[in-house]
Amino acid sequence: MDKLKSAATRAAGEKTAGVRVPSKKTVVAVVIFALLALAPFVLPIFRVSLVGKYMCFAIIAVGLDVIWGYTGIMSLGHGVYFGLGAYCMAMYLKLEASGASLPDFMIWSGFDSLPSWWAPFANPGFALAMVIVVPVVIAVIVGMLTFLNRIRGVYFAIISQALAMALSVMLVGSQQYTGGSNGLTDFSTIFGASLDSPVTKLVLYYVTLGILIAVFAVCSVLVGRRVGKILVAIRDSENRARFTGYNTAFFKVFAYALSAAIAGVAGALYVSQVGIITPSDVAVAPSIEMIVWVAIGGKGTLVGPILGALLVNWVKTFASESFPDLWNYVLGLVCVLVILFLPGGLMSLGGVPARVRAFVAARKGEQLAESHDEPEEKLTTKTEGDQA
Repeated sequence: MDKLKSAATRAAGEKTAGVRVPSKKTVVAVVIFALLALAPFVLPIFRVSLVGKYMCFAIIAVGLDVIWGYTGIMSLGHGVYFGLGAYCMAMYLKLEASGASLPDFMIWSGFDSLPSWWAPFANPGFALAMVIVVPVVIAVIVGMLTFLNRIRGVYFAIISQALAMALSVMLVGSQQYTGGSNGLTDFSTIFGASLDSPVTKLVLYYVTLGILIAVFAVCSVLVGRRVGKILVAIRDSENRARFTGYNTAFFKVFAYALSAAIAGVAGALYVSQVGIITPSDVAVAPSIEMIVWVAIGGKGTLVGPILGALLVNWVKTFASESFPDLWNYVLGLVCVLVILFLPGGLMSLGGVPARVRAFVAARKGEQLAESHDEPEEKLTTKTEGDQA
């Protein structure tokens, strides 16, 4: 009878163990995605477009987390790949809006015909392919030149920053091809649908949400598999991973190219919803902001960067509307407070009560130890006095 009871207990335990309990990160992600899905039902269409823009930034943040939070590569020039994807999509949108005529800035520059390398972007399929291909090709070239030569850390951060600066200057200087500092704008349709239509805006919103969920799911599967463990090993000790036999440069190029592809897709979605892309969106400052989103949300969590991108940009919009002259200070204050008191980002909020309890317990232990030491000191002093 006892044997039967023990067997039943083991079977019940195995059945309970087989039930996979969702992690805290998964629960947070599901809540965020559910709130984003419900947002269009409670927000005006203008706010819906703003949230759609925030989701584009969240997509970039997930890709950045793969290379920084999991691989240890800090890129201060990821706006390059965001801009490349955005410009590829904007070229198609501009040609569709221009119809049979040339884009306006080309007419002002004295062009009589469309440049040969612009012509293929009239095809939406080609433009969508280039949104991914161009950033990936550039990322692979940059990655091979740097990671194979074992350039890493602050040196790679400086190189990526210089790349963003160089691209923004090149875009401004090539006004006859890129629109210069004004960028590409004045789009009217996308795939034949009017961009001013609320239905089109709503479709673009849910497409962006779907891609955000897909990117999060793919990256979650990736970091949970063997390749993810290798990326973490490279982050923690690249030399040890190399001595183990792994080609660390190959894995770093792979992660960097994947992140570039994600940024390119985010750029295409951004320009479709915002309606403009300029060299200032590719410069150094936006790239540093992207790193801030990941740091505030919590790097190495995937869902933290999503939360960070959404929250920081919401605070930025709210502060700029409510305090036009002070919004930069408000945003800076939020960043400083999170970095000082939450080094692990917003995703480490759940561990704050435990850290507070540990701190209080440590203080109580110190006070208790001091109270035990005091009588001994008094006794020693008294004994020395008696002897004297």
